[in-house]
Amino acid sequence: MTTTATNQSEITAAVRAPGTPAPAPRRRGPEGWRLREWLFEGIRWIILLALAALFMYPLLWLVSASLKPRGEVFDNRLIPKTFTPENYVEVWDRLPLLSWLGNSIFIAVAAALLMTLASSAVAFGFAYFRFPGKNILFGIVLATMMLPGAVTLIPNYLIWKYLGFLGTHVPLWGGALFGSAFYIFLMRQFYMGVPRELFEAARVDGCGYFGLFTRIAFPLTLPSAIIVFLFEFQAAWNNFTGALIYLNFGDVEDYTVPLGINYAMTQFSPTAGGEGDYQYVMVAALVVTLPMLLLFAFGQRYFIQGLSSGGLKG
Repeated sequence: MTTTATNQSEITAAVRAPGTPAPAPRRRGPEGWRLREWLFEGIRWIILLALAALFMYPLLWLVSASLKPRGEVFDNRLIPKTFTPENYVEVWDRLPLLSWLGNSIFIAVAAALLMTLASSAVAFGFAYFRFPGKNILFGIVLATMMLPGAVTLIPNYLIWKYLGFLGTHVPLWGGALFGSAFYIFLMRQFYMGVPRELFEAARVDGCGYFGLFTRIAFPLTLPSAIIVFLFEFQAAWNNFTGALIYLNFGDVEDYTVPLGINYAMTQFSPTAGGEGDYQYVMVAALVVTLPMLLLFAFGQRYFIQGLSSGGLKG
């Protein structure tokens, strides 16, 4: 009898009149849901804190090693047994760190500015102008990204040698005058998102092509230009191979930061006649890391703004 009544209720629910709201499903008590949410939230925070500690450990180790004396640099203690803050004062006398910082800042700023302007101009040309063979030419530009850096290393060296710029900083930022295929592709996508009607209206008002680029296209896609600037600044700041090739035979004070730290590691090594004063290398490595941290902390919001505006089409 009970089974028959149950089947009859199921059939009645299946053939109920249209528009009749379905019965509300059974819900668990609020305490069960809250317990599950707290459990998931706790697991998520544990995973995030573990990953944060994993990524922060090298930086914390570097800070700790920079505050240790010579014999305790590599003892793997995060809290130094003997604090030696005077390392941050003595490093300026032991190494030409100020000259290395000045050289790297000049090269990185020059390379980033030139790369941003050159890539932006070329990208605007591919996005705005219409001419025969544009797609083929753009494909050739993108094809250059397929070439490994080692393939063009010797030709570039011979070019700079012929021009007489070996031993100078020019090869480290001069190549930025010709732009980059990746940055050209990136900024072209931003420029194609700008409504073409804006350019046509400006042309009616008598604005030239240079004005279209400087007054409309570039200001509207400024977040993308900042992204390119930050990426190229980091690439130029960390460029060890270029400095090793073009500056390694010059004066030590003309070195950049990566080459200078490599020089310090060699000079302080006991195998090269040094006394193992690696604490100064740790201080130098930490000091030269701070500008990049500050730069990316300042430009972090432009990454999100650039990605969000890049997805909008006019």
